[in-house]
Amino acid sequence: MKLSTLGRRYASALLALAEQQGALDAVRTSLREFGAVWEESRDLRAVFENPSVSGETRRQVLREIAQQSNMHPLVRDTILLVADRRRLQQLPEIIDAFEWLAEKRAGHIRAEVVTATELPKEYFDGLQRTLEQATGKQVVLTTVIDPSIIGGVVTRVGDRVYDGSVQYRLNELRDELSRGPSGR
Repeated sequence: MKLSTLGRRYASALLALAEQQGALDAVRTSLREFGAVWEESRDLRAVFENPSVSGETRRQVLREIAQQSNMHPLVRDTILLVADRRRLQQLPEIIDAFEWLAEKRAGHIRAEVVTATELPKEYFDGLQRTLEQATGKQVVLTTVIDPSIIGGVVTRVGDRVYDGSVQYRLNELRDELSRGPSGR
């Protein structure tokens, strides 16, 4: 996974503070919850994208959200800082970086599995066990359905991609055929 420099900076600082206070789980939960609200609420994003809304109004909106949701103070303060610097549009990057860094610190690794259709849970359980044996780490598996791969499976583990999709194989065949017969 490629993390933005900005996301990694804020996430690293927040992770260090959360660990110091022994509040990693609470911070992680608050950050996820606010991230979901941010993604779902077009109105909330509009407040922060509108240059005519004052900085104090933005801060007040964030304070109210934090109070209503019982947001952890570290998350509240981080979000206020990010808002003051007019970088809330990068919030998803910060959340992704925080999750990645927290998982890495715990000895976990993320794996994303892309399939063309939904597959049975047993398939993913077996794949997760295989990946854990191969990496020696606990694997956090996420699944995505993408019909454009036609069939097969694409698995991303860290920086490695294992592409067993029909689309990939068709592209390989096309390239092979466009080169013509060997030796010419």
